[in-house]
Amino acid sequence: MSAHEQFADDLALLALEALHGDERVAIERHLEDCPACRRELERLRGDMALLALSASGPAAPKRSRDRLLKAIAKEPRAEKTPARRSARWTLLPWLAAAVFLAIAGSFWQQSDRLSQRVAQLQEESSQQQAQLERARKVVSTLTATNAMRVTLVAAQAPPQPQGKAIYVRERSSLIFLASNMPALPAQKAYELWLIPTAGSPIPVGTFKPDARGSATVIEPTLPAGVEAKAFAITVEPEQGSATPTMPIVMMGAGE
Repeated sequence: MSAHEQFADDLALLALEALHGDERVAIERHLEDCPACRRELERLRGDMALLALSASGPAAPKRSRDRLLKAIAKEPRAEKTPARRSARWTLLPWLAAAVFLAIAGSFWQQSDRLSQRVAQLQEESSQQQAQLERARKVVSTLTATNAMRVTLVAAQAPPQPQGKAIYVRERSSLIFLASNMPALPAQKAYELWLIPTAGSPIPVGTFKPDARGSATVIEPTLPAGVEAKAFAITVEPEQGSATPTMPIVMMGAGE
């Protein structure tokens, strides 16, 4: 029996890092003087690496399987007791399976994190698209040549409260800008009204000015195609009212 045949099974176990103690010392001493066994060990380690990488695919590479089977075929020639040899080769598939499971678990975790990141990017993209569409509508209304532009003023000493409504009837699109608005009592809000050419005033939305008296109402929900005669502002409860509460504090008709 040649030395190569004697150490065939130990080379496979050493490639799997499953050989220890005196047996590992013995084969490492043999490898120092045997280039053929060193080359075989490197081939086995390369095959083990290929088998590990194949855990994410449907099957192991064919050449890896063939080489591993050839190494296993050499095992019976070793001068070791049958019970010892059987125990080693019973352990070998379990060690390989553990390696495969660990690598497969790592790939699964990476795939799950990647899926979560893709979902996050898709959500961010949807939000950006919605913001872009809203910005386009605002610019379109501000620059529309057929927009109705209304300035609302109050008859008092400067700085006077002022409101400007820009309304496009065909799109039911409205942008309202207010400045120098007086502070409100507690639990009160300003409410903007669209006064149609026919019918009752339509509530547009409530607003509260900031510390500088500025406020906006942008793209509120309005009935389709209503022709506006004027816009007005009243002081209402914070939740708004269905009909205006007198007096009207600001009002303006179309230019």
